[in-house]
This record gives sequence, C-alpha cells and structure tokens, in this order.
Amino acid sequence: MARNQVQFQKGLGMAEFIALYGTEELCHEALVKMRWPDGFVCPKCAKRRYSFCAPKKLFQCSSCHRQTSVRAGTVFQKSRTPLTKWFLAMHLLTGSKNDISGLELARQIDVKWDTAWLIKQKLMEVMLQRNAIYKLSGDIQIDDAYQGGEKAGKRGRGAANKLPFVAAVTTRDGRPIYMQLRCLPGFTKDAIKTYARANIAPGSRVLSDGLNCFKGIVAAGVAHVIKITGGGRPKDPDFKWVNTGLGNVQSAIKSTLRSCDARHTPRYLAAFEWRYNRRFELAKNLERLARVAMMIEPQPRSTLAAIRLKSRSEERRVGKECRSRWS
Repeated sequence: MARNQVQFQKGLGMAEFIALYGTEELCHEALVKMRWPDGFVCPKCAKRRYSFCAPKKLFQCSSCHRQTSVRAGTVFQKSRTPLTKWFLAMHLLTGSKNDISGLELARQIDVKWDTAWLIKQKLMEVMLQRNAIYKLSGDIQIDDAYQGGEKAGKRGRGAANKLPFVAAVTTRDGRPIYMQLRCLPGFTKDAIKTYARANIAPGSRVLSDGLNCFKGIVAAGVAHVIKITGGGRPKDPDFKWVNTGLGNVQSAIKSTLRSCDARHTPRYLAAFEWRYNRRFELAKNLERLARVAMMIEPQPRSTLAAIRLKSRSEERRVGKECRSRWS
C-alpha cells in the first residue's frame, strides 16, 4: 500500500531547528526580519533611520528618538522568557499532531508550569485570530459536538458543563482539505446562521444531518443538503471526514491534554484547526506562526482568562478586524 505523502513528509528536525534558532541572537535576527522585512520602520513617525543599542536590543529612531524593541507591540511584549524558549515552544506546538500538554511543555523548554501555560495560551490565541480570516468553500461536511460535560448528572444535549461547537470539513475529490472547529453560544438556527455567514463562502454546498438548527445554513444564503442519519453520531460514509476529525480532536484532548477549561476551549480547538490546515508543509509552520505572532497585539493574562464566547455583533467586529489586518 502506498504511503500517505502528507503523513510521512519531513518536518523541521531538531538539528535543523537548533541551526536556525539555537541562540538568542539568531531568534532576535529572525524576528527583526519578520517584523521589518524591508528594514526598520519607526512605529511612531514611520521613518527608517535609526541607531541600535546591542546590549538592550533597542532600536532608536534618529528622527523622533523613539526607542522600541522587536518584541514591543507583539505577543512577545514584556515577556522575560528568552526568545530561544519561545521559539522552542512554537516548534513543539506546531510540530506535534496531538498537541502538547502544559506540563510537558514546561519540562521541554525548562520553565515553570505557569510560564509554559501562559506562553501556550498566547500562541494559541495567535492561531485563533489567524483562523478567523478564512472561510470554507466547496463541498462541506458539518456536524455538531460538545466539549466537556462529563460530570455526574444529565447526559446528552442540555447537560451542564458542556461547550457546544461545530466541526466542518471541506472535501475535494473525496479527500479532506480544510477544517473548522468553532464554538457557538448554542445549537440554534440564529447561532448557525451567524456562523455560516462568517465562516462559509457563498456558493458552497453544506451537508448535515437532520438537526433542526442546521436550517440556519439556508438562512445564511448557503446551499444546504440534509441527510437523515438517526440518533447518535452519523455513521454514513458521507460524514466520514468530519467524524474522523472530531474523533481525532476528542481523542487528543483526552489522551494528551486530559481536559481543558471551558474558558480556553476555543483556543485549544483553534490550535487543532491551525495545525490540521497547515499539515501539507510542516517544516514551514514554525515560521508561519512566528510571523503572525508579530502582527498580534499583546495578550496579557487578564485578557486570556476572559470567557471567549462573544455576542453576535462582537463576533462580526472581531472577524472584520482580523480580515482587514491581513488583507
């Protein structure tokens, strides 16, 4: 049997990683090239002439005398963790199919658990914001799912401690291409309608089971095909790839992460989505994540601890900001 070329491709090996990002100077130089590919630009006056203080790694504009660092205004701002450990965290997070737990990350990059947790949350927030600019198109399989809800009490839909989300997979020639894992306030027609308008391109064809809320897809102006499958997870071959994706995500959460707080679940799902959609060129994923991290505003712990479920108007505002930022 022929091997799957995507699964057996060569990624970024540890020896190559060390050669590229093994010292603080190499990491700093890489970030400078990512942030200012055409040379330094002052964030205050946009002038290009500057002087550089090597010991403090500060750039000073020769026109307005504003001092800035390559970390300022990015996810790396005010972090006292060396860039070598940030880059190693990005390497481990982007190179592992089933994620990496906070405790294991702390051991690998040699920091306290609290520091590793915060680094990981910031990097997953980068993935979450980057995912928001993309829409699925073409033939799409979609299904509903829940994360959590394993405590004693009522089971099934409506159980406490459950966070609803949808999984959608674009297929081409019978193979999966891209995936979305997006949290919802609930499985209602309005919630699905809002999701479809924000995340599915016009002209697509969406296949779902008979859950009533999926009628919101038609209300969003997207072609919708319903296939009645009975109770439980659809076993029909037409839902093969969305079921496979959901199974992989839920297995990874149980086996690798063990569990995840509802406040942070959108970021964990975003990390799975980000890695899945970039599985075709694994060696480039670290640089991809680092480049986007340079575009994201600082993410303090207080912001990351906030519940991520937003109102409909807030979802539209954030999505519009993300698309304009990377257009």
